[in-house]
This record gives sequence, C-alpha cells and structure tokens, in this order.
Amino acid sequence: MIVDLRSDTFTRPTPGMLEAMMKAPVGDDVFGEDPSVNKLESMAAGLFGMEAALYCPTGTMSNQIAIKVHTQPGDEVICDKTAHVYQYEGGGIAFNAGAQVRLLDGDHGRVTAGQVLQGINPDDVHKARTSLVCLENTANRGGGSCYTPDAIRAIRQVCDEYQLKLHLDGARLFNALVARKESPALYGPLFHSISVCLNKGLGCPIGSILIGPKEFIKRARRVRKVFGGGMRQAGFMAAAGIYALENQVERLAEDHHHARLIADKLKQTPYVASVLPVETNIVIFEVTGTRTAAELSAALKDKGILAIAISPTQIRMVLHLDVSKAMVDHVLQVIAEL
Repeated sequence: MIVDLRSDTFTRPTPGMLEAMMKAPVGDDVFGEDPSVNKLESMAAGLFGMEAALYCPTGTMSNQIAIKVHTQPGDEVICDKTAHVYQYEGGGIAFNAGAQVRLLDGDHGRVTAGQVLQGINPDDVHKARTSLVCLENTANRGGGSCYTPDAIRAIRQVCDEYQLKLHLDGARLFNALVARKESPALYGPLFHSISVCLNKGLGCPIGSILIGPKEFIKRARRVRKVFGGGMRQAGFMAAAGIYALENQVERLAEDHHHARLIADKLKQTPYVASVLPVETNIVIFEVTGTRTAAELSAALKDKGILAIAISPTQIRMVLHLDVSKAMVDHVLQVIAEL
C-alpha cells in the first residue's frame, strides 16, 4: 500500500469528474466562447458575491496576475515571511510585477492589522510605495491555519485607510470555509481579489479561479494572455471545476478528520517534539531525537508512506480525497511502530 501524503495536488479525477469532463461543451476561451469556462467563472464569482472571475491554469498564475494588476514596478507588497506568493512562486513578484516584498513575522502564517500598519512605508521618495497586502488562507507553512473574519476585517480597515489593495491567496480557502462552517459570500466584501485553487483539495487535475470586480478581471484577462495563460478549449478542464464545486466541497471535512487522527498519534510518539495546531488538512510536526526530518521521511517511505521534509527538523503531511480510511489506519500503525 502506497499512501501519498506529499500534497493534495496528487489527487486524481473521480469517475464522476471524468464523466463531466468528457461531456463538457467547449469553445475558444480566448474569444470568450467556451460555455463551460464561462459557467465556472460565473459560478465562482456568484459564490463569493463578486462581479467576475477568470479561469487560470494554476494558482501561481492567478496570484501573480493579481499582484501584477494591483501594483506598479517599484512598489512594495506586504505578506507573511512564509507566504506562498513569496516562498514558492519562483520570485514572481520581482520577475513579473517588478515589485519588492516587506515580510512580516506572523503567527503560523497569519499576520495582524497592527503588523500590516507597521509595515506600510511612509510617503517618502526614498521608500518603495506600499500598494498591496497579500494574505494566505489557509496558510500552508502554518500547518493549514485559518484566519478569522474579524482579523481580516481589521486588516481591510487598515488597507482602506492607506489606499492599499488586499489580495487573498485562497489556494485552500474551501478547507477554511468547511472547517469554520463559513460561507464564501462572507469573503467577497473583504478582499479586492481572491485566488482559489481547484487542483488541491477539490481534486481537479488543473485550474485556479481569480475573482474580483469586473474592471479588475478585465485587466487580469489581458495579463493572463501576456503570461501565456490564454487557453482555447479549456472547458474540458473547467468542467472538472464545476463538478468539484458542486460535489466535492463538503467532503473536505473528512480530510480534516483524518489529519487530526494522524496529529493525535504523532503527539504520542517519542520522536516527535511538537505538532502545529491542526485546523484543516495539513499536519506539520517537529522531529526530535537522533533522526533528521529527511531520515524519518525516508523511514516512512520504506513503509509505503510518502511525506515531505520541509526543513531539517520538520515534516509535512497533507490529507486529500485519495487517502482512504484504510490508508489512514495504515499510517497510524506505522507511526506507532517506527
């Protein structure tokens, strides 16, 4: 038995999703004529109570498009030091937008309104112009931690006071919504733009949705084309997104339950120093003793469990729809025996 816990990007389309993809009506999306893409974009915008949306191949592209639209070269972007837009998007903020980054030391990937306020540059020609704040919910390197709506509202108030835009990297936003029993419509008014991945917990083979006001999405569509993201018969993939939003959101709670089971078992072992609080589908734990994280992940691999050492002392496991109850039971047994 192989249990792949490296990422929720390793999911495969379910039979129902494959059937929806095969039956999808398609057209040319660059011409705005793919009915499945148009339906997905309209559905996503409606869920969040926003005006429009743009289908992109990846979450990195949707984030980078948003940053490009919201900034000018030489601007500064505020985010947490562990943020995906900074750590894992290939230096795209500098390469694509010509902007630099002000890093904040948040709590498990979450920053506060007070930290954002302190990070804003004064109106001084010697300083970069602060123009954008990026939040990540859930926070990957924070162990899948979630913001509260009140915390986001406080940040938005600071952004409004200083004329800053607020973007949400919501790659795993539906995990947060399910975990906290919140509605997508709660988030639309809080952000100037939202990026949501379909290719993680929702189980699509590719795809991300960028959501925002009509004028913002009009500009984003142009940037997507410049980035090489204009797609033709993309409806086959968009149909997977439609199916996921209609059928695979609430089941995310199962992944969260499995993550808590694994975290509880890890806490009982002598080779684990600590486990980050588990709110959603990500488990990050600190290794102690004679083995490094790389050595322990290799020992897990020998038992058929794939996990990633994300630092010399930390291992990450991510639960997803291709991890069954039987697989979780196997993981629990191996953890106890190592």
